[in-house]
Amino acid sequence: MADRRFFIKGSIAGLALVGLNSISRAVETTSELNNKDNKEKKKLRFALVSDGHYGQPGTEYKKFHKEMVQWLNQAHDSNPLDFVIINGDLVHDRPELLQEVKKDYYDQLKVPFYALPGNHDHADTALWKSVFGYEDNYSFEKNGVGFVLANTSNSKGTYLCPDNLFMKRELEKVSKLKTVFVVLHIPPHLWVPENPFVECAETIKLLHSYTNVKAVFHGHDHSLDSVFYTGKLPHFFDAHIGGNWGTGYRGYRIVEIDQADSISTFQVNASGNPLLNQTKF
Repeated sequence: MADRRFFIKGSIAGLALVGLNSISRAVETTSELNNKDNKEKKKLRFALVSDGHYGQPGTEYKKFHKEMVQWLNQAHDSNPLDFVIINGDLVHDRPELLQEVKKDYYDQLKVPFYALPGNHDHADTALWKSVFGYEDNYSFEKNGVGFVLANTSNSKGTYLCPDNLFMKRELEKVSKLKTVFVVLHIPPHLWVPENPFVECAETIKLLHSYTNVKAVFHGHDHSLDSVFYTGKLPHFFDAHIGGNWGTGYRGYRIVEIDQADSISTFQVNASGNPLLNQTKF
């Protein structure tokens, strides 16, 4: 996996998001978030996590998941979340563990959660539905905000473009909503050479054709916790829950929509280690 670490990660501190009418803030610790005087009632507030890699040999995957559930529940207690989205690679090449990680960990969250497959889940549609109760491509609406979640792999772990026919059908259903988010584990664009993404020109064209699609959220690359763009459309990453590579910390992303439909998002350094951007002089 080390070949993925060459990405240049841009700081997102104070970055104005074109079209989002918001600011994407720098990585923050949970304790800092708890002290924020920012608990006015939101139209919607949710978290995104990805890449737990439950069952990966040589990793403390049970510890990682126990801690992440605790951190998310603490975040909810401090400032309520409406739900959590788990963006792929829930398990590590062992689809038979999907039921276990759901029952023992994600079912312990204090809020509802939605999950979609990654390339390491090796799950087909039937297996995914048997575990989670919905298919690997689906959409939902919450508090007037639309969500389209699409699979970007298969039972062999192949990197794939999402099903554009499904995407178009679901985006049409929510075309009257002011705000729609799309969630894809593997990004549909090659921002730099020799990266582990896929080039899906038709998907990008489709996403850009709906002005109410305000952002796309990805997992897959554990070393990324910032934002890339296709045109003016932001694509956000959220580091990782587990696995044996990636950012030095483990964390998740928070997205908030206020009553005026302004959107903000920030990455949380949940593990609190290491310190970020420390400078001595």
